[in-house]
Amino acid sequence: MSGPEVVRVAAPTERRNPRSFDLDLLPTPDMLRVINEADQAVPAVVGGVLDAIVVAVDLAVTALREGHQVHYFGAGTSGRVGVVDAAELPPTFGSPPDWFRAHLAGGPDAMWGAVEDAEDDAAAGAAEAASSVHASDLVIGLAASGRTPYVLGALRASRAAGARTALLAADPGAEARHEVDLFIGLDTGPEVVTGSTRMKAASAQKLVLHTFSTAVMVRLGRVYSNLMIDMSATNAKLRGRMISILVEATGATEADCRRALAEADGDVKTALVSLVSGVAVPEARAALRRSSHQVRAALTSLL
Repeated sequence: MSGPEVVRVAAPTERRNPRSFDLDLLPTPDMLRVINEADQAVPAVVGGVLDAIVVAVDLAVTALREGHQVHYFGAGTSGRVGVVDAAELPPTFGSPPDWFRAHLAGGPDAMWGAVEDAEDDAAAGAAEAASSVHASDLVIGLAASGRTPYVLGALRASRAAGARTALLAADPGAEARHEVDLFIGLDTGPEVVTGSTRMKAASAQKLVLHTFSTAVMVRLGRVYSNLMIDMSATNAKLRGRMISILVEATGATEADCRRALAEADGDVKTALVSLVSGVAVPEARAALRRSSHQVRAALTSLL
């Protein structure tokens, strides 16, 4: 009787790291130092793929401006990182919740625990993509090994549907790099704990996704200077941050910022344009509509 299918992966993350051969014998301070020194290499690895991230940003901005979506497809840690990145965008930038959609092998239950064989189900990935991805969407596959069947199934179905596709992997030599429009290969190398891609590989992926999605939001006018101007005020701290943002952006008094924000029904962009340009809130709101809700363009039209 044969057992479950066995696959030996040759990705760099599966190799042993010579710096951590004696990890289980080290005193705790030395163990932490080994982990920390390995983690310090991650930002430089991400810095080496910035040109590819530029392309991803441009593809995403084009898709969203034309009314399409960005999708993340992932499994395990890779998929969970994608879910977290997508979930943080609406409260941080006030973006529509359907702009970025995260798909996780095994569904919501897989956020909290392993779902047996979910990542090996290429047909499930393809079915999920077929039911949710449309032509001209951007689909980003997240797979540390670069070969996760669920992810590759989703990418292939997405490409067949006319979507643009990208693969983010911790194996620069992943064979699937030839099957996508854009490949982002992160050379994070062997993990401190062999094969544990929740470590360097996941940290690199998190940096890439946060860099990517933040840049997309900036390009779409969701940031003014380096201030969040489309955030959702869902608690007292964030409501206070709105006032702080207006004070920083306009140089107006706190009292004037509170008044403008109230008149703008809590919309930071409208209050900001009103305060900087000196026009009344209705005129500021109209200028934003004419400028596709881009603050700098609205201000240019008024000043």
